[in-house]
Amino acid sequence: MKHLFVFTLLFLISCGEPSTVQTLQGDALGTTYSIKYFLDDGEIQTQQIDSLLNVINTSMSTYIQHSDISKINSGDTTIVVDDHFKQVFETSKKIYKDTDGYFDPSVGLLVNAYGFGPEGYSEEVSDQEIDSLHQYVGFHNIQLRPDRIVTSNSDILYLDFNAIAKGYTVDVFADYLKSKGSQNFLVEIGGEVVVFGENLDNNRPWKVGIEMPLEDGSRELKYGVNLNNEALATSGNYRKYRVDPDTGFKYVHTINPKTGRSQKSDILSASVIANTCAEADAYATAFMAMGLQKAKEFLTSGTGLKVIFIYSDENGNQKSFTSKDLKDSIDEF
Repeated sequence: MKHLFVFTLLFLISCGEPSTVQTLQGDALGTTYSIKYFLDDGEIQTQQIDSLLNVINTSMSTYIQHSDISKINSGDTTIVVDDHFKQVFETSKKIYKDTDGYFDPSVGLLVNAYGFGPEGYSEEVSDQEIDSLHQYVGFHNIQLRPDRIVTSNSDILYLDFNAIAKGYTVDVFADYLKSKGSQNFLVEIGGEVVVFGENLDNNRPWKVGIEMPLEDGSRELKYGVNLNNEALATSGNYRKYRVDPDTGFKYVHTINPKTGRSQKSDILSASVIANTCAEADAYATAFMAMGLQKAKEFLTSGTGLKVIFIYSDENGNQKSFTSKDLKDSIDEF
């Protein structure tokens, strides 16, 4: 699954005359956030955004020991979850079903085993260990009744919403801006984006950039995408991976829930445009696990999603697959 700070999009914001744009920036979910908004009256304080963030962290961060999800994962069956947890759970359940299990928050046990969780295991992972843990993966075995988590599989449970929580938080920030009267804004957390209205600096649609998947740590823009009241999230394995010091094997952070294995996908990065950032975030992770062929087949089912896949062909050449309805909204650098 995707770790919370896996990928960063770069803003393509015009440099022009000074305007009434206001900016908020800070740390969030192991990465950073940036908010650019226009508001006719008043301003939004960083403390207000941080307060929202604190509530979400307390609910769903596996990196905070006293969070609700951490207590649930430690075996506490008395935890009553909040509305944020419920919304993420129900959205996850829907996408789990839609993707035939390629998006699965119960894969957290394997995320930890491969060294991408809060405990940061570093030892070599054996096939026997993975097979032992894989039997407990299956989001269909976990239910919300009505505000407590129960599982029908076993007493072993580890939920990990990191592949959707960042996108969900972007949505929460966006809803808060709307509630304060802003009709034109861009919200970004670690590369996940929601835009609304226009960039009034130039009276044009908000434009964001998608990077080339480069493993050497350098940054180079591949595409610029115009968004219209939409969300965009990108998942990729080219920065978040670890190499076993003894075997030299590369473990990527996206775990295939079907096999339990950390295997490099032919999709190098999956960018998804959807109505909400939570959906875009989760589907991007699922597509990384599916691989190119299955992902393309999935898109024929009329999902309404728009995608940009940067992938490696059978000869190792980097190529792109772009939704037809994106042709007029995208620029290639």
